[in-house]
Amino acid sequence: MINVSEMSKLGFGLMRLPEEDGNIVMDEVCKMVDMYMDAGLNYFDTAYVYHGGKSECVAKEAIVKRYPRDSFYLATKLPAWEMKEKSDRDRIFNEQLERAGVEYFDFYLLHSIEEGNIDTYEKLDCFSWGLKKKAEGKIKHFGFSFHGSPKLLKKVLDEHPQVEFVQIQLNYADWDNQVVCSGELYNILTERNIPMIIMEPVKGGTLASLRPELEEMFRAVRPEASIASWAFRFVASLPGVMTVLSGMTHEDQMQDNINTFKNFEPLSETEKKTVKEVTETMLNIPTIGCTACRYCVDGCPMKINIPEIFKIVNNIKIYNEDFRAKNMYKDLITKSGKAGDCIACGQCEGVCPQHLPIIDLLKEASEKLDA
Repeated sequence: MINVSEMSKLGFGLMRLPEEDGNIVMDEVCKMVDMYMDAGLNYFDTAYVYHGGKSECVAKEAIVKRYPRDSFYLATKLPAWEMKEKSDRDRIFNEQLERAGVEYFDFYLLHSIEEGNIDTYEKLDCFSWGLKKKAEGKIKHFGFSFHGSPKLLKKVLDEHPQVEFVQIQLNYADWDNQVVCSGELYNILTERNIPMIIMEPVKGGTLASLRPELEEMFRAVRPEASIASWAFRFVASLPGVMTVLSGMTHEDQMQDNINTFKNFEPLSETEKKTVKEVTETMLNIPTIGCTACRYCVDGCPMKINIPEIFKIVNNIKIYNEDFRAKNMYKDLITKSGKAGDCIACGQCEGVCPQHLPIIDLLKEASEKLDA
């Protein structure tokens, strides 16, 4: 049984750590870890593939070596796309233990279950394997993260009722999104009394900075609050949510999130109404639903920074201003491929949790930005 009362409502996601020249800036990471721990918070989320395999090593240096093991929870994940046979399960798991410098993981997840990889997890008997690791004391709690359909979620839960928790993408903008289905996934888990960990509460940062008229709607109700805090409070106010993950890159993000969660206030009825009004207004403008998870980037043969290109395109859509966006793009392509360099190999679409038509979107981006 998961002791939710001992877990912090804000989780520190180690997937968007500060970098300089391709290297993680450890001094900045350690400062953020210290701020987080000093605030009485304790849940860290990493994965085998984050930061090209460096994230678990960062956890060792910034957390495990610097704090008592019983003072924090550490979660990581087993990726289907890195496995071909059953022996790969233990190979990866043992490597993760060594990378992180721990003897066990508090929370262990099958990574990003969806229609395209569930057969791998089933074929390699990963659910039974996870329970075996739990029985051995190598895993304290076993679950999975999910990017599939509501139908698949029901099927997985029916076939594997031993799962203790599920991690889903949920935010106010995606509640009724017909691809992400945040609201429907939440309701399925709530009905089954399965605790939830929430990822993408600010939708890859897109809910931290909105169009001026949308921000004004929030500030009219709560002038002192950051825009990002509304997104976090929306999610953390929901029953059944254990922890809300935030992939923080800078100390000011950490401080703002600590301010939101240190003396947490659930949304009032007036504030819920405001979030609904902002959402309805926002969704009238179509944007690319990229969350900047960066799964598409490492395997791109043309080295295209797809999330950053989509972020630039969305800025044009939302703010109706392309001068600054195009300057950002010019700077971006000095370090990565252009949108028009896409060779339509499909690698990116095969790993996109949001199931975006990336090839077509890059064509559209090229028409806007490469002209």
